Amino acid sequence: MAFDAGVRKADTVNFLDLEFSGLDLDGALDAISARASLDLPFAYVATPNVDHIVGLANEPGRRALYDHAWLLLNDSRVLKGLARKAKIDLPLAPGSDIAAHLFETVIDKYEPVTIIGGDRESIEELKRIYGLRDVRWHEPPRGLKHKPGAVVRAAAFAAAQPSRFTFICVGAPQQEMIAYAIARHGDARGVGLCVGAAIDFLTGVSTRAPQWMQGLGLEWLHRLVSEPGRMWKRYLVTGPRVFSLFAAWRASIAA
Repeated sequence: MAFDAGVRKADTVNFLDLEFSGLDLDGALDAISARASLDLPFAYVATPNVDHIVGLANEPGRRALYDHAWLLLNDSRVLKGLARKAKIDLPLAPGSDIAAHLFETVIDKYEPVTIIGGDRESIEELKRIYGLRDVRWHEPPRGLKHKPGAVVRAAAFAAAQPSRFTFICVGAPQQEMIAYAIARHGDARGVGLCVGAAIDFLTGVSTRAPQWMQGLGLEWLHRLVSEPGRMWKRYLVTGPRVFSLFAAWRASIAA
């Protein structure tokens, strides 16, 4: 079934065989704010990081989830650094920063906001912090990736909510699966944002790295130290594979 995912920006940046939108944080915020309208068909924003890239290499079938995104924004300083080695300018537009800016300066506290993911405590805290009066929240079950029925239900819930902004915060590739399914509904409106742990950061459940660590590309180390039990495999086992993927990609484009 074909659907209108919105118009992708023309100035894309091909890196690791993904067509990134080539927007920095300010450009992404301008585009998202302008596109978020109940008069336009639903379009979604994906924010790949190293985990996404490695996951896509392991499961090539995920590619459609990224190819159909309206905007594909770089969420990783590691990817930015690797791109620089290939003499490619890959701007940074972290999903958590996008979510924070939207809640702080764009979203009116009385307008409806749809959120997929998080728990009741974090949603209540988000409402308290930003004074939100109309949050439509859906909590999908664990193991969502292997529960197609739950993906359908989450997408149906979001499609039924007349919100300019839908935040999908259940990790990759689950959040992109839901966003893709919402877009296929045809009657959904607004913009979906696949922004992972953004709600946890905004509500203090998790803490972001200090600015100096972010600037040095060490946010991964901060998360590893903060949540070793949950993050050790991502950052110490699967994540490093991005370097071999980069080397193979660079060799392929040089051939």
